[in-house]
Amino acid sequence: MKFFFSFVILLILIFGKPANINSAEILQINDLNNIIIGDQNRNLTINLVCSDVDLEDESAALELLRKKFPRGTKVKIKPLGFKKNNLLAKIYKLNENIEMNQLLYTNNLSDQLCDD
Repeated sequence: MKFFFSFVILLILIFGKPANINSAEILQINDLNNIIIGDQNRNLTINLVCSDVDLEDESAALELLRKKFPRGTKVKIKPLGFKKNNLLAKIYKLNENIEMNQLLYTNNLSDQLCDD
């Protein structure tokens, strides 16, 4: 019986919440074409897919992204390709399932919304 409970506790510790422990996190948002994401052993420079923000709205868009995705925010990356050695991807906030481009679109800062 004691072995059984030890085994169950071990399984809970191993499989309990691995997504939050091993997920990537926001390191820096310089602009919409230079978002730096890091995980345990590497950093990636990511361009947002379908981010069509006007130049006059770009500072407001950056402010919104930095507010909703502060440094250290756990994120999920959905890669969709490469452009000029940068990864094209959608970036989702892990716990709230908010996608960056969708956030910009709902705040009238982006002109288009990508389909999955």
